[in-house]
Amino acid sequence: MASKSPRSKHSSSTVRKITQLSNDLDHDEESESGGGIATYTVHIPQTPDNQPMEIALERSTSRRVEDQYASSSLFTGGFNQVTRAHLKEKMIESESSHPQMSGVKGSSCAVHGCDGKVMTDERGLDILPCECDYKICRDCYRDSLRYGEGICPGCKEPYKELDANDGYGAGQQAALPLPPAAGVSKMERRLSLMKSGPLTRSQSNNNDFDHAQWLFETKGSYGYGNAMWPKEPENDATSSVSEWMGGDPHVFKEKPWRPLTRKLSISAAILSPYRLIIFARLVILGFFLTWRLPKLFPVNRFADLDVLKEKFETPSPGNPSGKSDLPGIDIFVSTADPEKEPPLVTANTILSILAADYPVEKLACYVSDDGGALLTFEAMAEAASFANLWVPFCRKHDIEPRNPESYFSMKRDPYKNKVLPDFVRDRRRVKREYDEFKVRINSLPDSIRRRSDAYNAREEIKAMKLWRENGHDEPMENVKIPKATWMADGTHWPGTWTTPASEHSRGDHASIIQVMLKPPSDEPLTGSESDSNGMNLTEVDIRLPMLVYVSREKRPGYDHNKKAGAMNALVRASAIMSNGPFILNLDCDHYIFNSQALREGMCFMMDRGGDRICYVQFPQRFEGIDPSDRYANHNTVFFDVNMRALDGIQGPVYVGTGCLFRRTALYGFDPPRVTEESSCFGRKNKKSSTVASLPETGSVEDQSFANGGADNDEMSLALIPKSFGNSSLLIDSIRVAEFQGRPLADHSSVKNGRPPGALTLPRDLLDAATVAEAINVISCWYEDKTEWGNRIGWIYGSVTEDVVTGYRMHNRGWRSIYCVTKRDAFRGTAPINLTDRLHQVLRWATGSVEIFFSRNNALLASPRLKFLQRIAYLNVGIYPFTSIFLIVYCFLPALCLFTNQFIVQSLQVTFLVYLLGITVALVLLAVLEVKWSGIELEEWWRNEQFWLIGGTSAHLAAVVQGLLKVMAGIEISFTLTSKSVGDDENDEFADLYVIKWTSLMIPPITIMMINLIAIAVAVSRTIYSSDRQWSSLLGGVFFSFWVLAHLYPFAKGLMGRRGRTPTIVFVWSGLISITISLLWVAIDPPSGSSSQIGGSFQFP
Repeated sequence: MASKSPRSKHSSSTVRKITQLSNDLDHDEESESGGGIATYTVHIPQTPDNQPMEIALERSTSRRVEDQYASSSLFTGGFNQVTRAHLKEKMIESESSHPQMSGVKGSSCAVHGCDGKVMTDERGLDILPCECDYKICRDCYRDSLRYGEGICPGCKEPYKELDANDGYGAGQQAALPLPPAAGVSKMERRLSLMKSGPLTRSQSNNNDFDHAQWLFETKGSYGYGNAMWPKEPENDATSSVSEWMGGDPHVFKEKPWRPLTRKLSISAAILSPYRLIIFARLVILGFFLTWRLPKLFPVNRFADLDVLKEKFETPSPGNPSGKSDLPGIDIFVSTADPEKEPPLVTANTILSILAADYPVEKLACYVSDDGGALLTFEAMAEAASFANLWVPFCRKHDIEPRNPESYFSMKRDPYKNKVLPDFVRDRRRVKREYDEFKVRINSLPDSIRRRSDAYNAREEIKAMKLWRENGHDEPMENVKIPKATWMADGTHWPGTWTTPASEHSRGDHASIIQVMLKPPSDEPLTGSESDSNGMNLTEVDIRLPMLVYVSREKRPGYDHNKKAGAMNALVRASAIMSNGPFILNLDCDHYIFNSQALREGMCFMMDRGGDRICYVQFPQRFEGIDPSDRYANHNTVFFDVNMRALDGIQGPVYVGTGCLFRRTALYGFDPPRVTEESSCFGRKNKKSSTVASLPETGSVEDQSFANGGADNDEMSLALIPKSFGNSSLLIDSIRVAEFQGRPLADHSSVKNGRPPGALTLPRDLLDAATVAEAINVISCWYEDKTEWGNRIGWIYGSVTEDVVTGYRMHNRGWRSIYCVTKRDAFRGTAPINLTDRLHQVLRWATGSVEIFFSRNNALLASPRLKFLQRIAYLNVGIYPFTSIFLIVYCFLPALCLFTNQFIVQSLQVTFLVYLLGITVALVLLAVLEVKWSGIELEEWWRNEQFWLIGGTSAHLAAVVQGLLKVMAGIEISFTLTSKSVGDDENDEFADLYVIKWTSLMIPPITIMMINLIAIAVAVSRTIYSSDRQWSSLLGGVFFSFWVLAHLYPFAKGLMGRRGRTPTIVFVWSGLISITISLLWVAIDPPSGSSSQIGGSFQFP
């Protein structure tokens, strides 16, 4: 049988490439075959009791020492620089205690004259390379191997490479296969594949082999060449087969296949009238395609976590140990400026990630510090240290939410549903430690400044002393000593200094990678009653996920592409270090509110057909919003109506945070089983660019690669290194991520699955070479002449890179999912200040204008983008232009009042019927949307109000700025949304009342003033008119009041805090309005009246 690669389709009886000798099989058939040799391909997942010998060898003493060295070093490098590893004894002033913390050292080295520390493993135990337990540090150990001929200084015996997995007995070792050839690459080990070899067995002429028959024809315990399900155990007392493994194997095939997710239908009683009114409105409007058309198919979804646990974390024939078979997730957290994005907020987000309810060994968190600030670095190190206490506390007592700031700020009873007797004591201790943690975080700026001043003063003294020693008598005034920023271990910070200097400023610094928490061990690690944290953790897993600090290189003359460039740097670095097949990106102020949110998102990815899902988007929920939600910060109409409606077509748009990506979709590949493209000019066969089309390593030039979606340019696979860069590890990781991201092939309906148990192997240990390669891929020059930002990763060229990135995926044929969890998945903060909110909307609208004038316009999309999805993306690019018409509509009522003329000359019956039909349709649509989406009527009204506020201010400015950029090439700069609070610390919503002037306020203020003056003019004209037409006045004033009602939150924001608005403001407003009204009446007096008004008073 021909060998199958990981991209091949697997049947229900999955197989694995192995090598067996002839005596392992049936002797009768061996004799009949005459001892012939045949090669068979049998895929069997590796499990903890059945692993290749090389995996055990990888975890030898030297490898564990190298892993600890790589995790304890700060790696730097960049353009025209040597990549260096700086071993750090400590990263913060406080001592580190958790064995996964970087810099944790063991006992003192026993070598005479050495003051080094022994490296420790993931359990905090000393790594001792010799059986005599002689304590030796890493440097002395290397010296003994290099210069001492491998002799232990203690027992004077040669070193032996000890197997880290000492628990294997002789029987288990016998079940292991032969070690593979020396040329086996790390990629093949990650794919859980081994090269096939000779196998003595009769072979048919067509080279076919019945794998299912071979698997079940022998009896014995689990392992190569043994049966999985024996028909009848020989001895119930001595049988090594578990009870759940007994019986007929066909029972497993006939077992009903349960899906991980379900669609929940919305009541037809609600949707049918809703759809009918939509069609009625289309008829009324002349079948004009409006933005409501994509709302025809809203859906609700439900994720079944019990089925997920049963399939991936319960003992089964493919996974007898019951270890987690879930794929890995790399979580990205982005931050740029510690002054605008407080480190305490980022630290809380990190803590919520480390405590998430997901297999610890499958999680990795990467923090992107685009500012390269030491403040962020040390705050992350403090967070990693505090996680030693916080994460076990959350696991022990099932804490929700797992953000300490949010948890300790909850107003509900914290002791509700807590049954463990020591909860009160543990909570008080953790609360006390968290208060101290906040004090340390908030004092970091002063601590760094004082430390740097002390070290800089010492350097100045040294420089002055050296100056005098060199014989200079004149004072040292012309010699400038750089004001460096110093780390806790007394070395220069390689990133941005507080006082900018050459190669140490925000736009000019080296690449930095520091593993804060190294990869955890594969087996659970429980605590003890006498732990230093004072909690009883005897039944709690104290392991922590891997945490990595990343700051990409920045140099003058390079376009670093803001957030999109930082995200792409994380994609490459994570592919080298952990290569999780799925990526979750979060803003620094968005934390995990539901610890099981990752599992719910994984239900969709691992469900049948999940391999065609590019991302799972979660709704954005916010905290710290004023109770009235004055500026519609919750945006519930968008997240609960529009996004759920798009979920019924091809999927929701990507909104920048809270999104679980499939890594291979970010790489620009097409979904599996993609259909050929068609167009109105005929049918065109196009080669697919799926990962399955990638050849084996070494045969890259034999096939072709086509980029699907953005354009029709085809690219040879020989050019893939030019597309992804020159990192061979990065290119090799692509196939691994695709294979690990497949759903389980546990049913015949799963077309592109992987065998059960394939992801239960331990993760590869880190080494210095791996981290050095990660430094290489985040250098500023790496993206030169590649497709990063064009076809691969986050797309460059727009301030709304999120929408464009999601559009490119949909354009290739992928679909997305909208996951609304019962308990909010993530929560974040939003700007409640009017100015900050307008600037935020300005950035979104400007990006939409850029999309409209770019090749990402939905009019130019490929046929793989569905029709209604195309309309939805068209609306994304068109909606800012509606501000032009909106401003006209806002001025029309005032113009009618000024001219005493209605919008139409005569109110005919036809016009009134048309107006009534449109009005009734709009009202009914709004009511039914509120009903099926579950939002409140007040939330809908707040959204309508801010739609007018934003449309008359930020949207209009976005159109102007977008046109300037497209036509004149003027770049757009926008202000980073502030995450800080107001000056009044006693008021949670103090920032709501802060008035910060911006030119965006001019159009709404003008609209308000003109309408108020028009109302005053109309009232004055009617009062002084001989023919008072009150009905015409009320009709005209109604529309002006309707405009003012929408602008009421804006006017309220201009007034500031209630009770603090000066009285003179109201007095002058009234006087100005009355004066202008009287002037207008004098200029244009009412018909039938003289110029003398108000008795004897006469205007000049």
